[in-house]
Amino acid sequence: MEPIEIGLWVSGFMLLMVVLGMRVAFAAGIAGLVGLIWIFWAKKGYDPEDFGWALTVAVKTAGQVPHSKVASQALSLIPTFILIGYLAYYAGLTKALFEAAKRWVGWLPGGLAVSTVFATAGFAAVSGASVATSAVFARIAIPEMLKIGYDKRFAAGVVAAGGTLASLIPPSAILVIYAIIVEQDVGKLLLAGFIPGAFSALIYGGLIVVLALALPKFGPPVKGFTWKQRFAAIPPAFPIFFVVFIIIFFIYNPFGGDAWGTPTEGGALGAFVVFVMALLRGMGWAQLKDALLETAKLSAMIFTIIWGVLIYVRFLGFADLPGAFSDWITGLEQSPMLTLVLILLAYAVLGMFMDAIGMLLLTLPVVYPAVMALNGGEFVSAADSTFGMSGPMCAIWFGILVVKMAEFCLITPPIGLNCFVVAGVRDDVSVQDVFKGVTPFFIADAITIALLVAFPWIVLWLPSQV
Repeated sequence: MEPIEIGLWVSGFMLLMVVLGMRVAFAAGIAGLVGLIWIFWAKKGYDPEDFGWALTVAVKTAGQVPHSKVASQALSLIPTFILIGYLAYYAGLTKALFEAAKRWVGWLPGGLAVSTVFATAGFAAVSGASVATSAVFARIAIPEMLKIGYDKRFAAGVVAAGGTLASLIPPSAILVIYAIIVEQDVGKLLLAGFIPGAFSALIYGGLIVVLALALPKFGPPVKGFTWKQRFAAIPPAFPIFFVVFIIIFFIYNPFGGDAWGTPTEGGALGAFVVFVMALLRGMGWAQLKDALLETAKLSAMIFTIIWGVLIYVRFLGFADLPGAFSDWITGLEQSPMLTLVLILLAYAVLGMFMDAIGMLLLTLPVVYPAVMALNGGEFVSAADSTFGMSGPMCAIWFGILVVKMAEFCLITPPIGLNCFVVAGVRDDVSVQDVFKGVTPFFIADAITIALLVAFPWIVLWLPSQV
């Protein structure tokens, strides 16, 4: 049997394990190890005496992969960004941010839901994890919305959808993982997520306003705040924006010249600044302990997925499946844009059965080379060619599209992780309720993705300035 055939059989076996309920990390690790044994044994002609040799070589190969890849300095961004988010929550900064958003935009139709979306976007700028963002605002925003008469399903849906913004708005753990897989500049990718992330938040907010105008009593506004009360809400929320400013200033150096530090160092500096702010605001040992434990749990989950998937990715390299898929894609008699749309639709379907990080780790080693082989310049009009779409900028644009699809998958049934998190935090809301509540946001995400595909400059303008 040829290596490519072995790759297809093993990949099918892995997908079967995932569909049957096995965690992506373990399914990928087992499939990768089995595939490596199969390939090495096949090279020896399936001689029974050589099975032990194939097993030994496969185990050694699989054992070397996690350390060699995860020891990357760039991956240390993930726990530091997650820690920033949890420290901000336990310091009370997120509640202040929500209160400021409520006072400034609560007067809109559906104002409290719009406030929740904008507050999650602000919190996403200091938290690299969608799960953490959803968990935090499920405790803060849902009780406020229920208090003034919001439907509990929609209230839960707003929080679950708003939490996805942390996937795009830097610091984003998923963007860091994408950058490492495709070997692109982490700093530019993080910078590219700002405008699309803010764009997504605005479209979410616009959708809520339209729904509130169309359906009576859908989302009652919050009125009665004076201008004095609105301005008084800004100083307590200022530390969030201060931390964001420090990280951006440190990494990108707006004065020109070389950056003052790497994104990893910027994340560490941001975590230290938030830690000092939390201490000044009275955070005790119990809150610090909870923040560290939650950070460790989420980081361990992410790194476990990375370890398992990297073994599978090494097997794909031996099977030459990425190269075969790339040749097949480039040989199709259709426009590159149609191919791109079909790839994004495939991500939407795959996301129904896999978590976002696992999905990207499993697919990018195969899909990314194929997309790059299509000549990125053909995806856009001549007016957009100034961004150098045939080179690294094409990788950045595709990365933002893929991560936006990963956002979409965080709220799609039956695996939508954010929906499970919100239901887990709120005993009065079932997972089914949350899935029903996020349904309108599928429309908003589809609009956002369509606009990002049609107008790449939304993604590329900011990183092209660096």
